Amino acid sequence: METMLSERMNRLSPSATLAMSQRSGELKAQGIDIINMSVGEPDFNTPEHIKEAAIQAVRDNYSRYSPVPGYPALRQAIVEKLKRENGVDYTPAQILCSNGAKQSVCNTIMALVGEGDEVIIPAPYWVSYPQMVLLADGTPVYIEAGIEQDFKITPEQLEAAITPKTRALILCSPSNPTGAVYSRKELEALKNVLLKHERVIVIADEIYEHINYIGEHASMAQFPDIKERVVIINGVSKAYAMTGWRIGFIAAPEWIVKACNKLQGQYTSGPCSVSQKAAEMAFAGPQECVEEMRQAFERRKNLIVRLAREIPGLEVNDPQGAFYLFPKCSSFFGKRDGERLINTSSDLAMYLLEVGHVATVGGDAFGSPECFRMSYATSDENIVEAMRRIKETLARLK
Repeated sequence: METMLSERMNRLSPSATLAMSQRSGELKAQGIDIINMSVGEPDFNTPEHIKEAAIQAVRDNYSRYSPVPGYPALRQAIVEKLKRENGVDYTPAQILCSNGAKQSVCNTIMALVGEGDEVIIPAPYWVSYPQMVLLADGTPVYIEAGIEQDFKITPEQLEAAITPKTRALILCSPSNPTGAVYSRKELEALKNVLLKHERVIVIADEIYEHINYIGEHASMAQFPDIKERVVIINGVSKAYAMTGWRIGFIAAPEWIVKACNKLQGQYTSGPCSVSQKAAEMAFAGPQECVEEMRQAFERRKNLIVRLAREIPGLEVNDPQGAFYLFPKCSSFFGKRDGERLINTSSDLAMYLLEVGHVATVGGDAFGSPECFRMSYATSDENIVEAMRRIKETLARLK
């Protein structure tokens, strides 16, 4: 009966990160001690003041449909956050809240991209970006940015990739899967290229904004001469440890917000009412929790980078944000452990899972087959043990 599925479904690939997480869960169910570094999810609990706001929302009977773009109070809190933290001015009419930043990205792509349109995606990329472009009948165009350039594209690369068919550029900073962060100067250089191509919209995925180790977050929307062509994507999942609450948002020109509102109104309507009240408190309430978690992530980053650099055969950079390490592992390709041959980073990730009992994700799914991704959103103890297992397991390959 699979032959009856739409061509749209046949174009899509399953999420590699979720697939690896599922496989690690299966091994755990068999009683095997697996350290899961495959999923990008903070291991902290949602801060108490945010949970209390949700509990109060239940008591106050926030149990009915919300407006499609989100409650006015939440959108106002986002407007104030953007002004306070980012120095950019928006109105509530330029904000749309969705069921997580993932839906926010997909809404934007579906609203802007059609058949024949090209979307530039720097590689390495988050696994869902190309799939969303394909879902919208668009064509992904990749710019490769390897570890030798700290996983960041150059203005020259961007200029070379733009064609009359280019509709959008997706720029994720801080980056999943690499942790790369574009400085204001680097963004300005890319902006100057984009100014020459008026049809290109910038989809700026800033969900890791606060997990940043260089002192400040720069946004393409901070440049007035291109702000009207920028869609900011953000939410509460990473900064506030609220992955399961499913609240993301876009801040964008009103014509884009209206289009996304129309789209969302037809297939999900507004996000969870109680989650919205929790998100309102996240943005408007005390922010000390954000810095506490950021400091913990930075400590873990320093730990995993040091340990990874002690493993022969791995090439490791120093990420500037997010909570991922994306080491180059191609020196192991062609090596074996008995009958087991490693040809790709996905082979290596499966080997590390089934032999070393550490779940990672091969770089093939991220557009960089010479690397693999590890999430260090876990305890220091887990990081130390995981890196010990990885070092011992890789030493078996000859």
